[in-house]
Amino acid sequence: MPAAAETLRWLILVLLSVLLVIASVSDIRHRRIPNWSVLAIGALFVPWAFFVSPGSVLSSLGAAAIALAIGLGLYAFRIVGAGDSKLLAVVALFAGLSHLPHLLVFTALAGGVIALISLALRPTRAMVMLHMRGKGDFGRGIPYGVAIAIATVCVVTWPFPKGLPI
Repeated sequence: MPAAAETLRWLILVLLSVLLVIASVSDIRHRRIPNWSVLAIGALFVPWAFFVSPGSVLSSLGAAAIALAIGLGLYAFRIVGAGDSKLLAVVALFAGLSHLPHLLVFTALAGGVIALISLALRPTRAMVMLHMRGKGDFGRGIPYGVAIAIATVCVVTWPFPKGLPI
């Protein structure tokens, strides 16, 4: 990869990380992911697609469509919020079809760790939920935007074997 493309790749990754931190902080504080942050991440994909990872636009769009369908399904069952669904779809652009399974698995793992931490921080409420067999209210839920952000950073920076377009 030429030096200019590598520099642009790292610049986009830094900006992507900053936007993911903003979305995560908002998700933790308010349980809302700002639409402008999702749109900004989508805008970052344009230079990524044309200069960093050319030729994989269809793969990226396919991954985004699949992620949006999954996210909307999870939203329909009130497992995640609408912002989480939109964020998952837009970061799937960066993963492409070849790395979408990695993104989804890392998101699930990070979400599970966040859920365990949440339970550990509120053991009394966790015991009440266990006793009520999940029918009670556990409060504000899990900020899945954080899990999506962690998974995204892992997928776009992970040293996958050569030949995988990332």
